[in-house]
Amino acid sequence: MLVLLVIFMVTAPMMQSGIGVNLPRAETDTAPADPGLRLTVDKDKYIYFENSAININLLESRLRDYFSGRPKKIVYLQADKDLLYGFVVEIMDIATKIGVETVALITEPIEVKDKNR
Repeated sequence: MLVLLVIFMVTAPMMQSGIGVNLPRAETDTAPADPGLRLTVDKDKYIYFENSAININLLESRLRDYFSGRPKKIVYLQADKDLLYGFVVEIMDIATKIGVETVALITEPIEVKDKNR
């Protein structure tokens, strides 16, 4: 029983971290403030919709189904920093086309040294 507990304690943080991508870095905080859908796109252009990989051709219909009947339509996009800009814009365009009000880009924070020291 103790072994199972230890295994769970070790693997639980990994399950929460989601899909591994190298996010771009920025000084400003981009933590999601409102609830919304998190889309993750890895460097190989795989799009993860609620942790399941989908093809970009299915993205519009999946987004339409997900946001049907929801008052707020917010997408948080975690895109690998090595992706081509055009591919990220294509995903943002699909989301905007189905009525998503906000598409926020998630970044990795840069640690800024205190300038007063």
